[in-house]
Amino acid sequence: MDAGARVGQLESGAGAPSVRIGRFRWVIVALLFAATAINYIDRQMIGVLKPTLEVEFSWSESDFAAIVFWFQLAYAIGYISFGKIVDALGARLGYTIAIVIWTISHVAHGFASGVTSFAMARFGLGIGESGNFPAGISAVTDWFPQKERAFAIGLFNAGANVGAILTPLIVPLLVLWFDWRMAFFVTGIFGVAWLVVWWAVYRHPSEHERVGVAELAWIQQDPADTGEKIGWTRLLTVRETWAYALGKFLIDPIWWFFLFWLPGYLFERYDLDLKTFGLPLAAVYLISDVGSVAGGWLSSKLIKAGRTPNFARKVTMLICALCVLPIWFAQSIDNVWTAVLVIGIATAAHQAFSANLYTLPSDVFPRGAVGSVIGIGGMLGAFGGMGMSLFAGYILDATHSYEVLFALCACAYLLALIVVHVLSPRLAPVSIRAEGR
Repeated sequence: MDAGARVGQLESGAGAPSVRIGRFRWVIVALLFAATAINYIDRQMIGVLKPTLEVEFSWSESDFAAIVFWFQLAYAIGYISFGKIVDALGARLGYTIAIVIWTISHVAHGFASGVTSFAMARFGLGIGESGNFPAGISAVTDWFPQKERAFAIGLFNAGANVGAILTPLIVPLLVLWFDWRMAFFVTGIFGVAWLVVWWAVYRHPSEHERVGVAELAWIQQDPADTGEKIGWTRLLTVRETWAYALGKFLIDPIWWFFLFWLPGYLFERYDLDLKTFGLPLAAVYLISDVGSVAGGWLSSKLIKAGRTPNFARKVTMLICALCVLPIWFAQSIDNVWTAVLVIGIATAAHQAFSANLYTLPSDVFPRGAVGSVIGIGGMLGAFGGMGMSLFAGYILDATHSYEVLFALCACAYLLALIVVHVLSPRLAPVSIRAEGR
């Protein structure tokens, strides 16, 4: 019996009342969730510590923007590189390389003493952290059928928000108990612990002793592709590559802005301090977590109800884009908790939009190209983030106002959806052959 017939039998229950589909694939999602949470703790610490470091080192907004810029430059370089690394080596080894690099670089922040040394540590962190999503999405592609991928990606992407929630709760305590340098050393332990578990648990589903015949048939229910590796030059000629990459170029800078400047914004706009700004910031990212899971759930639910992936992804993304619009007026809100609600809905919409955008490469490209397409999109997203960082530093030094920046946030998602739809109106699977064939 082939995989398709087997899955049909499992779904209907006909002729196999005792067969139960295993759920070990969700353990893999839990590991990806944990890695993404650690990734964002390490990434966001510079934003949470921004007020402290600005005082100690007399940084301007442009100095901080320069440090963020070097992280994003490294992220752009690393993202496209890790796409190829993951395609070549697989998720298990690719993830291992990424987390080793980013953990060492994260700990190195504790030895930094100025703009240059912080920028060097951030550059290393950017190289390593760029491997998180190429490796994670590659793992989801291996472990989940198309109908479950958006939900699985939404779940592990929710780790970003958990990391962003934990950072303003944990880091101020570490700073108050010890100092900001020790905060980097202590949180570096998280990456080491995760790596030990990852190496012990992760295998490809076809090689894993915890995956039964029924679960493997469920995972492999989609039509098989060749798995051939496809070069960047071929991918760059395909419209769907640009649909994904330009979408990332437009929305990733907004998330970078939220991640690195939102702590300082709440700190300054609402006259908070190291003891009081953690809860509002954590609340923003808690709302974001709901969005990440809900966005993946909604499109997966629509597909299971018989809608096409094209309809499911784009309708969900449209709803998300509309939910971001109120952030245009965030700076005029005087009550901190009302602002938290408006900003939180916007960040939740970003995460839901992003979860669906992340599924597009696995929806339309052969497995052998998914990591590379993710890498190309991540590189363009990081380039966009670099521009946003420099622009934010300039605007804030010149005007001390976030109004223009929030206006950009409000418009980016509708524009991204238009670009995706124009370049890939049907999200039809791409027929592309490996180079040299």
